Amino acid sequence: MSAGATGPGPALASVMARVAVTAEAVGPRFPLYAEPDDGRWTTTGRGSWTGGFWAGLLWLRARYTGAAADRRAAAECTARLAPWAGADTATRGLILWYGTAPAGDHEAAAELQDHGARAVLSAYDRELGLVPWGDALGGPRMLARVDGVPGTVPLLAGAGPQGAAAAVAHLHRHLDLCLGVRRDRDLALRPALRFDAVAGWQPCADPPPGWSRGRAWLLLAVADALLRPELVMPGWPSRLAEVAELLLPEAEFAAGGLVPAADAARPDGPLDTSAAAITAVALLKLARVPGPRSAGYAYRAEAVLRRLAEHHLSGPASGRPPGMLLDGCYDAGKELAVRHELVWGDFFLALGLAALHGIVDITRV
Repeated sequence: MSAGATGPGPALASVMARVAVTAEAVGPRFPLYAEPDDGRWTTTGRGSWTGGFWAGLLWLRARYTGAAADRRAAAECTARLAPWAGADTATRGLILWYGTAPAGDHEAAAELQDHGARAVLSAYDRELGLVPWGDALGGPRMLARVDGVPGTVPLLAGAGPQGAAAAVAHLHRHLDLCLGVRRDRDLALRPALRFDAVAGWQPCADPPPGWSRGRAWLLLAVADALLRPELVMPGWPSRLAEVAELLLPEAEFAAGGLVPAADAARPDGPLDTSAAAITAVALLKLARVPGPRSAGYAYRAEAVLRRLAEHHLSGPASGRPPGMLLDGCYDAGKELAVRHELVWGDFFLALGLAALHGIVDITRV
């Protein structure tokens, strides 16, 4: 499906118009995913793990329009995230970083970010070397999951020297646990592991090894770490640069693999545009890290964003509400929202496009 817009300018305008329509439709609730045919949103009352992406989208809209009313709406939404600071979940990184970082110098958002950083630091387990997944969203608490790393790294980095040390350890531990390399540099990813007092860390069956967002979330966390001088340790940048290369197989890019399958074990199954949008933002960040691959990362990021805008963003002639990033997959295994618009996909697409236009500093969000 074509967006009917071939550049980032029209695409960003379309996405921002969609944010305005969504805000009117959901009111004080938080959008989660929208039906691909009519754009009708499934919403949550408290935001769940995705609430920060909606607040972040509203901040991006406020930056785009410059309207005081849009800034107030973003601030009000961010304020509703405050209860999550005290919740036992590593997804506080996603919620509280992405719900506040796009706000720039907004005082209340900065205060919430600081409060969240200190709360996450207090949950850091020194013996395990990470912030456990937590039980606020249900299920076992003692997990290490790749989606507990992005957002958490920059959030902790802002909590002083102790926070920076915890951020380094949290990322380092997840890389040790979640990445395995087979022959010929073929990557074996374990997106989630459960801690057993006797057996130690054991891989979980869900999400599966081929989960599209597994690579994307880890790559985003690696990019954020490389951009923060307070996280630099001896040998650390070279290791992270190597990990980034492992997470970005050049052969896949050369073959046109810009939008991954939701599950690599099902190459003919649904795609996941949200994973592609996350990857594009990570690439834009990596492009800001000095080195011989910076230009290549920038080129690849723009290629991904162009593919999303031209082939997966609904346009005026599509019969759907314009500005929907379609073909996102919430959970392929459960067949949940497998070809839908996802609020985090919208956020990362908007963030990437806004960065290309100089509306946001990608190194700060």
